[in-house]
Amino acid sequence: MVAAAAELVSLVGAPLPYPFDDSGRRWIEYRPRTRPGVALATLDVPARKAAYRLLATGLSPHAYAQALAIVSLEEVLDRAEGFVRGRHLEDYWVSVFGTPSSSAPWSWRFEGHHLSVSMTVVGSAVSPAPVFFGANPARVGYGAHTVSRPLAPEEDVAFALLAALSPTERSLAVVADEPPADIASGTSPSAGFLEPAGVSATSLNPAAGALLASLVEVYLDRLPSSLAESLSPSLESLRFAWAGPERVGVPVYYRVQASDLLIEYDNTAGGNHAHTVLRRPSADFGADLLAEHRRAYHLGVNPGG
Repeated sequence: MVAAAAELVSLVGAPLPYPFDDSGRRWIEYRPRTRPGVALATLDVPARKAAYRLLATGLSPHAYAQALAIVSLEEVLDRAEGFVRGRHLEDYWVSVFGTPSSSAPWSWRFEGHHLSVSMTVVGSAVSPAPVFFGANPARVGYGAHTVSRPLAPEEDVAFALLAALSPTERSLAVVADEPPADIASGTSPSAGFLEPAGVSATSLNPAAGALLASLVEVYLDRLPSSLAESLSPSLESLRFAWAGPERVGVPVYYRVQASDLLIEYDNTAGGNHAHTVLRRPSADFGADLLAEHRRAYHLGVNPGG
């Protein structure tokens, strides 16, 4: 990750890197809005490839494929809208904050419409959140066939979990008849525990409990295994909540929470426009690593050791 970021900075030059304390570091924006960073559209091919190589260091192989499918949907959506908004697959932005190194804190972000990946690095430790994946259209079909569906696991495992719940478990899990318009954490730089919490994992039958664990794995497995392992919560601490109908193809919402984990999914606009996010309420944007770094620095301990 250090090498990939250093290569990007060397190829792009100013304004990278931004100062680590730049106000744009704690930022998540998955809507088609103006955002800080350097646009891929302004980069030559070597620099653009370096940006994608940096993104690849923070994602597992299949999640990297999901991310690139999400990027390509800009052109699909532009055609569906009659080419009136000028959406394009180079309207993604990359930022590096601080100097990529083996000691001082630094971070990077790759972001655009329906994709936002932030990583904070201190020494050899990486804090990998928030990670937002969306898709519009969520599904492109040809007759009964699916041509494109980047977020299929996030939807399929959740519906399997819902189907495995007993009537009593479902009554606790379903917290609203209608889904919210968007994920609750939205574009806020901080996220907290959301109410109502839904059903506790300790209340689930074995089949539903196993599927809840699998759903968490779907989101953690967006990350390389070395990063995902450090985030795994205990199954007993998880809560699952659902809002909306209990069928595919209509607007629905769910979330999974633990003390330091927030997973959200919503599918709006007729059930074909999905937003998903993996967040760590106490550790988004490296809050955990930076607090440890400050304590070590204050005590005169090498923070990279």
